Amino acid sequence: MEPVDWAALERLRSLFLQPGATRAPYWRTRTDLASYDATAGQRIGWKWDAVLEELTSRRWTLPEGPIVDYGCGSGIAGRRVLGAFDGAPGRSLWLHDRSALAMEFARERASERFPRLEIRCSGASEIESMSSIGVLLISHVLGELPGKEQRRLVALARRAVAVIWVEPGTHADSHALVRVREELRQEFHLVAPCTHRSPCGLLAPGNEAHWCHHFARPPWEIFSDPDWAEYARRMGIDLRSLPYSYLVLDRRHAVASGDGWSRVLGMPRGYKGYSRVFSCDACGVRDLRIARRSFPEFMDALGETSGPRRVRWRTEGGDIVAIEAPVLSGTADPGPGTSSDSVA
Repeated sequence: MEPVDWAALERLRSLFLQPGATRAPYWRTRTDLASYDATAGQRIGWKWDAVLEELTSRRWTLPEGPIVDYGCGSGIAGRRVLGAFDGAPGRSLWLHDRSALAMEFARERASERFPRLEIRCSGASEIESMSSIGVLLISHVLGELPGKEQRRLVALARRAVAVIWVEPGTHADSHALVRVREELRQEFHLVAPCTHRSPCGLLAPGNEAHWCHHFARPPWEIFSDPDWAEYARRMGIDLRSLPYSYLVLDRRHAVASGDGWSRVLGMPRGYKGYSRVFSCDACGVRDLRIARRSFPEFMDALGETSGPRRVRWRTEGGDIVAIEAPVLSGTADPGPGTSSDSVA
């Protein structure tokens, strides 16, 4: 970990934890941004890595046109996307943040890693007047924007070919992202995490307490790093827990995956001899029972943050009785009409 200013991080965290939208200036100095980028920014980057790993495994490609990192902060989202797609040759990176200091920091960091990339720092009016947006990147902003600015951001999303939107995996942020999904689902193909284009099952009566969230896996080496241990102690966080919610939209085409896919929400809840999982598909959100003795390897994988989250399975009543084509993190999508050997 790079050297950090602990006092700056503690001040920033207190600002981030304030309820509702805030207009308080986050960034006072470049040191603020560097300290954030080395710590909280990396944790956000690992969430983006998880999303991008799924997209690349499913053979999703960047559309042509500018990459816009909206509310860029230290620029971690833009750098992660560029890295996942070999620097995105032939495209440009547009950075927008209400802080000019943040935009300049993000520009410097992106230029260091991608020296041939065209990078622009832009105000909101310039972004909104762009003739085309290839992919709009949005990261951890819903909890900070008042309603009027959220609507402005959704309007901007309507002008993009594709949108990758990542938020903290809280109940409130997840449901805010569901509202965005519902507003845009008829205009875009829903690439992920959704396996269908029907109304979100979380909106059905009785599902108010549930939310669409997932867990990224931090690099194992941070757990033996004293600086990360100090960060966790000072910030009061568990380094192992990295929840996130996300939404990927694309106007071009649906990413082929065939019918019958389900998405596992959150983590399984373990009981003696079995677990329960929340499964989301075109039929809605269901609380299903899965016997450990029938599917021990799958259950071990499902208990890991890198385990299968998009699966085909067969159910009888509320029980999972067969599992087909579990998609593990980092494995290629089997594609439509194919499956691994069934397990029954």
